[in-house]
Parts: sequence; structure tokens; C-alpha cells
Amino acid sequence: MDQLTLRRDGTTPKDYAATCSGVRSRGVAGVWRVQVASRPGLTIHDTRWENGERDLVLYQPAVVPEMPAPLSNLHNRRRAGIQESELYDGELRIMGWVAVPGDRPSFKKTFTTADFADLCGLDDLRELTDRPGVVLDVAFERPDPLLIDLDEPQDTDSVQHALFFPQDDDETPVVFFLLSRVAPTLRHIGWLPDLVRS
Repeated sequence: MDQLTLRRDGTTPKDYAATCSGVRSRGVAGVWRVQVASRPGLTIHDTRWENGERDLVLYQPAVVPEMPAPLSNLHNRRRAGIQESELYDGELRIMGWVAVPGDRPSFKKTFTTADFADLCGLDDLRELTDRPGVVLDVAFERPDPLLIDLDEPQDTDSVQHALFFPQDDDETPVVFFLLSRVAPTLRHIGWLPDLVRS
């Protein structure tokens, strides 16, 4: 995240549109501006819909600056839903699906923790989970518990990861969305340097 600037920039109303579940609703989006040095700015909308749903998306403005197709094609696609957690009472959950770089946006859902950290950035994930109440864990209960530890990321079991965070924490899910959904594409098109892996 050292090469990105993220700032909150107010809210904007959202007219009737389909939510992640397919229901049509209105809402209000928290607007987040992302700046990469010497590149056009990007906008993320964190929308709270009147029907109770919430999601994050790389928002497509009316006029899109020139940018490579892999990034342009991420606009308004593959939203990240935010839901109440069943594993962590009173917290919210965002799934750890990672954008697979290429011309059309696709996402991979299961990883070993070592592979997930390798794609999103181990140091950035550690910094994010150092925040109060923020935990990276398996997305769903398993019959055989699996420890998700970023100090010793496991590299044997492929699982769906999720980030759990307090309900009043607006910034954490946006940073996680950037790390997993936007940054892999920014690295693929050369807007961000490759991660330094130890």
C-alpha cells in the first residue's frame, strides 16, 4: 500500500440498481478515491443499500480516462459483498477472492494461506490484521479447524479466506478490496511494482 493513496471523499446517492443478491434497491455509496503516482485516479464505492445489503465495487465514472483493458474491465464488475459474520459475533465479513489478471475480470476463491498472502502482499495483510478487531480466517466453519496464521502461513490446505472486521470500521474493507481485487491488476499492467517476496 506504500505506492497508493486512499482517501474518503464523501457520499453519493445510488438510484435503483440490482444488489449482489439480485434485488433492486436504492442506496448511498461512501466514495473512496485511490491515487497511484502519475496515473489516473480510481474510485471505489462502498454502497449501503436500503434493503440492508452492502458491497464494494471499482466504480466506473461517466468519462473513463484512458487505461489498459484489464483495469478498465474491472469497473462496475465483480462486487465484493459485505455481510454479517456467523463466525465472529457482531463483526462483518468480506470474502478474500483475488482478481486474476487478464483482459476480462475473473476471480479465484480458494488458496492456501501462503498463496493468498503471496498474491495480496504478506506485509500489507499483517498490517491490516494488526488493526483492532480485524482477523483473517477461513470464510466458513470447517469440521477440522484450520489455523490461519500470517506469521507462519500454511501451504497445504486450499480454503476460502475472509476478513472479519468491526461494524464501525469503514476503511478496513476498502483496503482489503484494494489488496485483493484491484492491486493484482495494477501490478499486472505495470501501474504498481511487483511484490517483493522473501
